[in-house]
Amino acid sequence: MIHGGDVYTDGILKGKELIDYSSNINPLGVPQGFKENILKALDALTRYPDIKYRSLKEDLANYNNINKEYFILGNGAAEIIDLTISQEQSILIIAPSFGEYECSARKNNCRIIYSYLRETYIENIGYTLDYDYEDIMNKTKEVDAIVIGNPNNPNGEIIKKDKFIEILSYCNDNKKRVIIDEAFIEFIGDMSKSLINYTEKYSCLVIIRALTKFYAMPGIRFGYGICSDKKYLEEIRKKQLPWNINTFAEFAVSEVLRDSDYINKSIKWIKEERKFFLAELKKIELFEKVYETSGNFVLCKLKNLSDEKLYELTLQRGLLVRKCGSYEGLNNRYIRLAIKDRELNLKVLQIFKSIEGEV
Repeated sequence: MIHGGDVYTDGILKGKELIDYSSNINPLGVPQGFKENILKALDALTRYPDIKYRSLKEDLANYNNINKEYFILGNGAAEIIDLTISQEQSILIIAPSFGEYECSARKNNCRIIYSYLRETYIENIGYTLDYDYEDIMNKTKEVDAIVIGNPNNPNGEIIKKDKFIEILSYCNDNKKRVIIDEAFIEFIGDMSKSLINYTEKYSCLVIIRALTKFYAMPGIRFGYGICSDKKYLEEIRKKQLPWNINTFAEFAVSEVLRDSDYINKSIKWIKEERKFFLAELKKIELFEKVYETSGNFVLCKLKNLSDEKLYELTLQRGLLVRKCGSYEGLNNRYIRLAIKDRELNLKVLQIFKSIEGEV
């Protein structure tokens, strides 16, 4: 299992309706502003998109307060990840992390080395999986590029800027690429945790974003990269097909970026539910450890069950979880859970309690 969100294999194709906690999508659903203006998108389907996507880049520039010349657009963040990694001969990947980094590296014959997260226990807070900044610094000297999540998937750790700046400066001085995946950055609830403002000073830096997760539109397939190295961006664009963003996605993204009410409601939701869900999960005897997170997902270590066994038990009860045995650096004792709304979170907690009584 490389990706979550597969409600088809064990759900739709078998006529079952599942509660999907394997996919990290905003439970507030598609923004109302987009729904109300969807007919405008349908009208636009009769013409080709602007091949340079000028209006879309302008909207993204305003949303991020970044020069519009620094953007590259992709059919999902996965396309940008693949394009950036394809430029490199060797790469440092943090483990565990999003499996698409490794898939892209192997597909492009890019040599991989890993830096593994360190488990730490903080009194009165709990267990965390932290970046080993010293190890990252040492191993960066052996590769052309590094890729790192902020927050990282599957554990939700965010980059500590004061510790990472030395790595970033070294890479900039030594012509090494730094790829930061911020696909889940909005879910932190504090955009100051982003490194987007470092792109102007550090031309080695590429920030990757995916609005479709925060705005609950994964079917739209839209992601983008930000980098101040215009020559580098041109090299990447040469590998792209024309009109890689369809008209519907172009309209959807421009519409939702202006929906400040949706953004504020989403931030309020994640801050409240993350605190609640983490606290309640720690009371479940099935879990040996529940890791602190800044994302909209939680990594849990199982006490006496394998991820496959728990997957079967939850599936019987209509719940889909993300098995984490496929992650480099983890084994079959780990699962990842999305954070949804209070009603669904309570249902899921009840399912785990019922399994406790069975095993």
